[in-house]
Amino acid sequence: MYFRSMNLFRKILFPFAVLYLLVTALRNRFYDFGIYKSHSFSVPVIAVGNLSVGGTGKTPQIEYLVRLLESHFNLAVLSRGYKRKTKGFVLANVGVTANDIGDEPYQYFQKFPSIQVAVDANRKRGIEQLLTLDKKPEVVLLDDAFQHRKVKAGFYILLTAYQDLYTDDFILPMGNLRESRSGAKRATIVVVTKCPVDLSEKEQNLIRKKLKLSAEQQLYFSAIQYDDKVYSETENHTVAFIKNTPKLLVAGIAKPQPFLNYLKSEYDEILEFPDHHDFTEKDIQNIQNKSQNKRIITTEKDFVRLKGKINPEQLFYLPIQTFFLSKTDDFNKQILNYVEQSTRNS
Repeated sequence: MYFRSMNLFRKILFPFAVLYLLVTALRNRFYDFGIYKSHSFSVPVIAVGNLSVGGTGKTPQIEYLVRLLESHFNLAVLSRGYKRKTKGFVLANVGVTANDIGDEPYQYFQKFPSIQVAVDANRKRGIEQLLTLDKKPEVVLLDDAFQHRKVKAGFYILLTAYQDLYTDDFILPMGNLRESRSGAKRATIVVVTKCPVDLSEKEQNLIRKKLKLSAEQQLYFSAIQYDDKVYSETENHTVAFIKNTPKLLVAGIAKPQPFLNYLKSEYDEILEFPDHHDFTEKDIQNIQNKSQNKRIITTEKDFVRLKGKINPEQLFYLPIQTFFLSKTDDFNKQILNYVEQSTRNS
């Protein structure tokens, strides 16, 4: 019954999906043929994004690149700053909040003090502003910018989640694709994210055949690794300890189930919110009432929005990192070779 109703719903949305497909395809053709202008820059620009809406692991992928590059180059991360309360170009500095630049950029700013973090919906203008700074970036990472074609990046990393491959999806509003699957042709690298850690070579090859990448495109498989500790502003506890302690789990991310499964026990309370949720006073009161003074464990992205609103002795977060199932050195070398070659050329 459920699948029958879903099929009917998709049939109803089909005309709108066709219209959306035509509009996005026409826009891409205009950029391909030079009718709309794409702008290149003298510094290496790496764009990380996806074809679908949310939940592919862009934040841990950006952080992986930061860790790879920050000790070698002056590095800047430029994001749109989704759901921020400001407009235009904003450079993160002391006193900035998640409301000023968005939760993910604020997370980068807090974790990586050696890099520059900025937001601007107009990525071309954002890069131009970064290049006027005294500490001019030598590399720019564009966060969630695969469809932002006003900037022509030198290197594109396309992410697609293992359980939600873009080849199995539909265009909006029937599915979650922001543009046609053919947009994957722009990618330099495709990373299948959130894979099982024991993903077999046989299944990797099946996915490789399904994606049908060109000979020039490289394919990698990555997984999410949760930390073995949760952290507050002042202390930390092992996950083994926390898992067996009554607590409140709070998640405002696109696909929270793995986070919840990693930490939850039968004694826990759970509160789920939409991705990038702006926690209101009513939400905070609800969280505090539900917690009943127990520890509150949340994601790192939610922590930066809840910090300062909840007792710091109660509020903890669980960090995550991405790692590659294989060919880690190949991925690192491909990124470093592009950056070093582009830096020399500039």
